[in-house]
Amino acid sequence: MNIHPETQRVRPLIACAILRNIAFTPRSYKSFIDLQDKLNQNIGRRRWVAAIGTHDLDTIEGPFRFEARDPEKIKFKALGKSVEYTAKELMTIYDSDKHVSRFLPIIRDAPVYPIIYDSKDRVLSLPPIINSEHSKISLNTRNVLIEVTATDETKLQIVVNMVATMFSEYCEEPYTIEPVKLVFADGSARISPDISPRTTTARASYINSCTSLSLSVPAIARLLTRMTLNPTLNTAPSSNPGYTDEITVDIPCTRPDILHECDIVEDAAVAYGYNNLPDIFPKTSTIAQPLPISRLADVIRREWAMAGWVEALPLILCSHDENFAFMNRPDPGTLAVRIANPKTLEFQVVRTSLLPGLLKTVRENRSHALPIRLFEVSDVVFKDATQEKQARNERHAAALWCSKTAGFEVIHGLLDRAMRMLEVPRITSTDHTSERGYYIVEGNDPAYFPGRAADLYFRPLPVCKSELVHLADEMNGGIIPPSSRDIKIGTLGVLHPTVLSNFEITYPCSALEFNVEVFLKRS
Repeated sequence: MNIHPETQRVRPLIACAILRNIAFTPRSYKSFIDLQDKLNQNIGRRRWVAAIGTHDLDTIEGPFRFEARDPEKIKFKALGKSVEYTAKELMTIYDSDKHVSRFLPIIRDAPVYPIIYDSKDRVLSLPPIINSEHSKISLNTRNVLIEVTATDETKLQIVVNMVATMFSEYCEEPYTIEPVKLVFADGSARISPDISPRTTTARASYINSCTSLSLSVPAIARLLTRMTLNPTLNTAPSSNPGYTDEITVDIPCTRPDILHECDIVEDAAVAYGYNNLPDIFPKTSTIAQPLPISRLADVIRREWAMAGWVEALPLILCSHDENFAFMNRPDPGTLAVRIANPKTLEFQVVRTSLLPGLLKTVRENRSHALPIRLFEVSDVVFKDATQEKQARNERHAAALWCSKTAGFEVIHGLLDRAMRMLEVPRITSTDHTSERGYYIVEGNDPAYFPGRAADLYFRPLPVCKSELVHLADEMNGGIIPPSSRDIKIGTLGVLHPTVLSNFEITYPCSALEFNVEVFLKRS
């Protein structure tokens, strides 16, 4: 396989292998295709990192060439087609193909496309998109050429070794792989695939300490042999008697999952049998207890449950529209953590509010008898540039009432009950002298009906006694009243009809949501 330098611009790496005299059965042939698909999807990251092509070697002749050309100058009969098309035309044709269209963006905008030819200029494949009709394999194929193109060397070697070794079992001479010589543009050459084992060391003392066993070195070596590893016992020189603790382990090319000594420990434990490992008490005794924020959340959770409300546990991920547009709330761009590569439209962002999840729960339970009373006490996530992770969790409590009437007074009563259990007194918004308490004022959150929305404010105690004395002195001088500590912690009200329509709810709803953590920090 001669590799041309232009391939560096689009698909720089390739590896090959040949399997001779394969006897395919319908079952093994299907397994062969399934293995390719799994490797392409998983290790190959949907062909972006690595992609496999298999060809009937009897229909083509070497030496082969791996090139990169202008897509207008590449023309061949693609797999399943009866007419030749240029690579550019194939991009248009496969746009409507449910399977192949997913891979077109990999090279669509590249200035050149990768292409593999044989010695008679017959196209083998246009990696990573499609193989040619000419070299396709079938149940009658006896000799197979495997080629893997990639952008990552490690993934390349894993994929080519895996597919070649797995199906070398079906060769006439089992477990025989014919190598291919890769000739690079600078004249250097390499044999592919490289199936030589990797060598590492494992300590018997480390394996015994992790598994609570007391096995001898030969016994551990026997366990590793059962896991397809090839251990070698070291002989101890007189100058270093502790050297016998080490076991040299040859890792076959079929075990790319072994990266560290702890992976060898896991293999030894599997071979010994997890159920056979001894049960022992830890050497250190600890008493578990809940985190303060969890204990505080449980107070609210328990009281609301005893009041007859049902706890919901929706997913923490939601769509961008559910978090913002469906709630009539704008997206400032600095609030929600976005998922970089969401698998579906339902999981685009990490929620910044508990209400969308409760509304979706009501939507899916519309057949239940009214009223529907739901609550949730859980985390939301916000972007925060001051944090090392650039984001922070915040524990919120939310409740939703759905019935034939709006039920604002019910939500208001639920709030009062929670505050009473948290021992937070109710004050008025005009009370500037009370040291601690909560109150509500009219709000303008677009998620609620105008004139039927309120903002929830909390006045915490000063951080320390000295601050309390300082504020008292200044208050006597008429400078800083306790109301200067007031912080907005949540909202409540009757949800806007547009919001209800977005979630396909036909009954009026009232909702409440507030931050729980403020009561823990400064209560």
